[in-house]
Amino acid sequence: MAHDGQDMTGAGTTILPDLLTLTAAAIAPAEELLDKAQASVRAMVLEGGEKITTPAVEKHQTATHGLAWLATYVESLRQMQKWAEKLTADGKFGEMEQLIHQIAFGEYLWQIIGGIQMSQNEIVRLQDLGLSPADQATLNTDAVSTLCQSGNTQAARSRLTALIVDQKGATMYGASGLDEELEMIRDQFRRYAVEKVEPYAHEWHLKDELIPMSVIQELSEMGVFGLTIPENLGGFGLTKASMVVVSEELSRGYIGVGSLATRSEIAAELILGGGTDDQKSYWLPKLASGEILPTAVFTEPNTGSDLASLRTRAVKDGDDYRITGNKTWITHAARTHVMTVLARTDPNSTDHNGLSMFLAEKTPGTDEDPFPTEGMTGGEIEVLGYRGMKEYELGFDNFHVKGDNLLGGTEGQGFRQLMKTFEAARIQTAARAIGVAQASLDVGLQYALDRKAFGQPLVNFPRVSGKLAMMAVEIAVARQLTYFSAYEKDHDRRCDLEAGMAKLLGARVAWSCADNALQIHGGNGFALEYTVSRLLCDARILNIFEGAAEIQAQVIARRLLG
Repeated sequence: MAHDGQDMTGAGTTILPDLLTLTAAAIAPAEELLDKAQASVRAMVLEGGEKITTPAVEKHQTATHGLAWLATYVESLRQMQKWAEKLTADGKFGEMEQLIHQIAFGEYLWQIIGGIQMSQNEIVRLQDLGLSPADQATLNTDAVSTLCQSGNTQAARSRLTALIVDQKGATMYGASGLDEELEMIRDQFRRYAVEKVEPYAHEWHLKDELIPMSVIQELSEMGVFGLTIPENLGGFGLTKASMVVVSEELSRGYIGVGSLATRSEIAAELILGGGTDDQKSYWLPKLASGEILPTAVFTEPNTGSDLASLRTRAVKDGDDYRITGNKTWITHAARTHVMTVLARTDPNSTDHNGLSMFLAEKTPGTDEDPFPTEGMTGGEIEVLGYRGMKEYELGFDNFHVKGDNLLGGTEGQGFRQLMKTFEAARIQTAARAIGVAQASLDVGLQYALDRKAFGQPLVNFPRVSGKLAMMAVEIAVARQLTYFSAYEKDHDRRCDLEAGMAKLLGARVAWSCADNALQIHGGNGFALEYTVSRLLCDARILNIFEGAAEIQAQVIARRLLG
C-alpha cells in the first residue's frame, strides 16, 4: 500500500534500481576506508611512541578532527541504511524516503572522496589523514561510483522538492522510523508549538524578552521537565528518544522554549548519577513538576571548555560551604531556584580531581532585582540569538551552600559527575539543532512558494529547489544519527561517541539550513522583521555550546584512536 499517497515503487522517478542493495554495498568500502584512516592517524599521533597523548592529538588536529568527521559520515550512512531497511519492512519506504536516502548516500560519499566540510573554510581531505592514492582507491567500487554519479542529481533534488511542496505543512518530510507512541508525542508538542510558541517567538526575540512564565507553567503541566525522571521519583520515566522528539518540536517553534528543559535534564542526570538517596528523593520530584527551575553554573571567564582548570572555590564553613568566584555564560540564571555549581574544594589541586558539584539554592529574581540572594551578583550578557532565557555573568562572594547540598556527599567527584551528563546533554542539543533546521526549511519553503521572480515562484528555480531538497536530506540524516544515539542511551550503552557525532553533525546542519533559508529570502532575509533572521542567529550558537565543534571532534577522535 502506498504511504501518504506516494508511489512505493519509484516507477517513473529518478530513483536508482535496487537502491537498498546499492547503498548496502557502498557501506563496506566506506567502513574499510575508515579503518585505514584510523590506522594512519593513530600512527601519526603516536609519533614513534607507545601512547597517544593529548599534545600529539592537538598537534595533528586537522588529521584527528578530520578522522572524527569521516567516522561521523560513515556512521550516518549506516544509520540511514538501517532507517531505510526498517521503513521497507514496515511498508513505509515511499518515493520521498527513497529520494532522501539516495541523495544522502550520493552526497556524503562524494564528500568523503572530495573533502568533508568541517567549517566554512576548513575542508578535510583523505590525504590529510595520511591516506595514499592506493588507500583512497578503496572507494573505487561499482556501488560507490553509481551513487556518486547518479545519486544526488538535479533531477533527484527537483523531484524531492516537488514531493515536499505537495506535502507542505506536514509535521515532517519523510517518515521518521519511530514508533506510534513517539509520533503521538511529536504531534502533541508540534500542536503546542504552532499554537502557543510560533506566533509569539519572533516578538520575544526582537524585544529580548524572557519567555513568559505562563509558557513554563504549561510545559510543566505537560510533563516536559520530568520526561525522563523515573516514575518513583515524580517523573514520567520515558525514554531519551521521547526527550529528543519533544526537544525537536519545541525548538522548531523557538529554540529558547526547546531549551527550557535542558537545565532540568542536566540537573536530573547529575542527581540520578551522583546524588545520595536523600538528594534524589528531595530534588527530583520538584524538578519533575517544575516546582523548582535549575540552572547549570559551570563555565568561567578565560576557561571556556577547559572545565578542569576552573578557579571558583568552595571553602568549608562548619558543616556548610562558602563559594567565591566568577562564572559566565549562565543561561536562565535569574529566574531559577537552584544552581548546579562546579567549584574547587581542594585548594592544592590544579586539575579535575579537586572539583565538587553543589546544589546551591537561591531566591528567584525579578526584572527589578534579578539576583536578590546574599553573596551573589549578576549582569546580563547581550546576545545575537538564543534569547528567551538570557545569559549572565555571575559573581559569588562568600555565597552560602548547605553541606547537605554537596552532590553525593563526597568532595572531589564533581567533574566525574558532570562527565556522566554529557551524553544526554549532547543528544538533547542535537535534537534542538534538528528543530532549528526544520524551522528553517519551513520558512524557506514558504517563502520560495510565495515569492515570485521573473514571472514564476522561486521554488521553480533549480538552485532554490536544490537548497530545499538538501535541507530535507541533511535533516533526515541528522535525525537518524540523533535517534540512534538516544537508542543507545536508552539501552544503557556507552554513547559518548554517538552523542558527539549527533551534536557535531546536527549543529552544522542547523547552520547550513538557516543560512540557505536566509539566502532564499534574499535581501528580506537580512531584515529583522523576517523570522529567518532569528533562525540564523539561533543556529549559530549550536556549534558552540554543549561542547564546541572542535571539542566534539576532539572527543570523537580520542575515542576512535584509543
